[in-house]
Amino acid sequence: MGRAYQNRKESMAKTAGQKTRLYSRYGKELYVCAKNGGFDPDGNLALRQMIAKAKKDQVPAHVIDRAIEKARGGGGEDYETARYEGFGPGGAMVIVDCLTDNGKRTFTEVRQAFVKNDAKLGGPGTVGHMFDHQAVFVFKGDDEEAILELLMMADVDVSDIEVEDGMVSVFAPHTEFFKAKTALNEALPDIEFEVEEITFVPQTMTEVIDPEVIAQFEKFLAALEDCDDVQNVYHNAEFTN
Repeated sequence: MGRAYQNRKESMAKTAGQKTRLYSRYGKELYVCAKNGGFDPDGNLALRQMIAKAKKDQVPAHVIDRAIEKARGGGGEDYETARYEGFGPGGAMVIVDCLTDNGKRTFTEVRQAFVKNDAKLGGPGTVGHMFDHQAVFVFKGDDEEAILELLMMADVDVSDIEVEDGMVSVFAPHTEFFKAKTALNEALPDIEFEVEEITFVPQTMTEVIDPEVIAQFEKFLAALEDCDDVQNVYHNAEFTN
């Protein structure tokens, strides 16, 4: 991939309103994980990982507990996934992942975010083939060969390992997430992950230089973040100013 992994997602917890949206998004994902895989984190790896991720983002325990209890009750909403693909300002590729209980509403809101910000919404598969669905781990370190060796010894399928500025970035197929995390935790008991997630990693980057286009792209991302059903936004824009 030729670069250190950067977590480009904007922080959504700067204001009370943004915190509310953050909690809502985690609540939906926790609900779906628990409803689909069981309510006990010890027996539901996806739920365990989502709880750990929520705590790392400072989501209160009562928000986590309420989402799981809601799923346990058997009622509530039935969410389905929706994915939209297209091009943002400047031609950068964009993937928008949603959880929704009203697909028509979600499509309308996402489409408006594209239309109002000089972006183009495409059909399924428009840009998805230009991203790799990867498990990504970032942590402090400088010995690329040692990390590769311990992962290979644990029979983990590693896509790439990079070292830059004292940080190790490990990329693996998304199906290897739990195997890779277990191997790293067992071999490095004191490890602290800066990033541990399953995400879409772009195969190539699109450089965005024009300050006006950069500002438009940031406005576009903010509009998507304002959509309640949007869970994650992935893109390959690389801002240069």
